[in-house]
This record gives sequence, structure tokens and C-alpha cells, in this order.
Amino acid sequence: MKIYTYKNCDTCRKALKWLDAQGIDYEQKAIRESPPTVKELKSMLAAYQGEIRKLFNTSGRDYQAMKLKDKLPKMTSPEALDLLAGNGNLIKRPFLLSEPVNLVGFNEKEWSEKL
Repeated sequence: MKIYTYKNCDTCRKALKWLDAQGIDYEQKAIRESPPTVKELKSMLAAYQGEIRKLFNTSGRDYQAMKLKDKLPKMTSPEALDLLAGNGNLIKRPFLLSEPVNLVGFNEKEWSEKL
């Protein structure tokens, strides 16, 4: 299991604390320094039935500064995935990849049910 996090993210800290409390092993990666690959993003996109917006940190500064609210609906999936792979700040976090479960964001109930 791999989890991409940002050190100053409260939600990420809660997710890691929850994983530790459950005794679940994971490999932690810094989302800003080494964002998920396009392949990993495609896997997450499939888990969310192709809803690309679910992968974006829509409340983030970069998302807002780039005016992606208006641009995202006009982008192709490959364009959006390339954008995410090139800028970890744009990705909603935590970003958890595990076979067969992929989760973005932390919702304790959802994580309990799926993990």
C-alpha cells in the first residue's frame, strides 16, 4: 500500500494516524516532491468511475490560481492527468493506492469499509 501525503495537511495526518491505529502497513510518499505517476492517476481515476474532478484539490491555491474550475471541463482526460502528474499541489490528498482499493481524501467510515 502506498499513500501520498503532504506534511502540513491535517487530513493526511488523520489518515496516517488511522492507518497506524489499524496496524496497516504503508509506504508514505511526499505528494509535492514526487507526485503519483500518470499510471497511478489512471488507476485512481478508474476507481472513481472517470470523475477527474475527484482527483483535484479544488480548494487548493494552485487549482484556484490556474482557474481550473473553468478549464477542467474542457480538458481531455490525458491533459488533466498530465497536469496532475506534473504538480502534486493539484492532487487531492491523501492519495492511497492499494490493490484492489484506491482512495482519495480521508473519510474514516469509507476507509473502514474498504480497508
